Amino acid sequence: MKKTTTILATSALALSISLSGCGFLQKMDKTVLGAGTGTAAGAAIGAGIGNTAGNAGAGALIGGIVGGVAGGLIGNHMEKQAKELEKAVPEAEVERVNNGEAIRVTFDSGILFGFDNTALSPQSREALTRFAANMNANPQTNIRIVGHTDSTGKHAYNVGLSKRRAESVVNFLREHQVSSTRMTLDGVGPDQPIADNGTPEGRAKNRRVEVFILPSQEMINEAKAEAAKQK
Repeated sequence: MKKTTTILATSALALSISLSGCGFLQKMDKTVLGAGTGTAAGAAIGAGIGNTAGNAGAGALIGGIVGGVAGGLIGNHMEKQAKELEKAVPEAEVERVNNGEAIRVTFDSGILFGFDNTALSPQSREALTRFAANMNANPQTNIRIVGHTDSTGKHAYNVGLSKRRAESVVNFLREHQVSSTRMTLDGVGPDQPIADNGTPEGRAKNRRVEVFILPSQEMINEAKAEAAKQK
């Protein structure tokens, strides 16, 4: 079952995190899709997700909070899209992050993939088809896909596996008309656990694929322009 939560990030923490300082630019795959678009939006929104969500690296994926009237306008769109996703993809966990200015959708790897496998299961293809339809209905948002594993096995292998799984999701979404320019990907292996790897239940939670839905630069610019009119 999905669980919906709202995660708040503070402006002070947002200002303290930079993309380069957190290693985001170094971590990005050289062949990443939509790097220009994703980075532009990333530099403009988010931060503090890592500490507040128990995921130490997630904040670096997004950037600084927009805030104010513009942030509220973006939040309204994100809230609408999040509610649509909750209905369309009940298999996933949908979270509002960064004061509602972004969305994190978490898919359990056990639903997406078989053991030590990167091929999408029939069940996951159905769920991702519905997810793709939502993305296509909301073209002003960008997508960052991050693969995760538990700590069992060799670190280098797990990082490669998590990246290949993220690539499988990206390729599937591309096949369903989600534009490449909207998507970036990464695989971080076991480096960003959200649960205790010492228990079977914790390891199961750590095996996941996270999709961050972010406002595009176009959406940010429009929100700022609308906010300026309201002054």
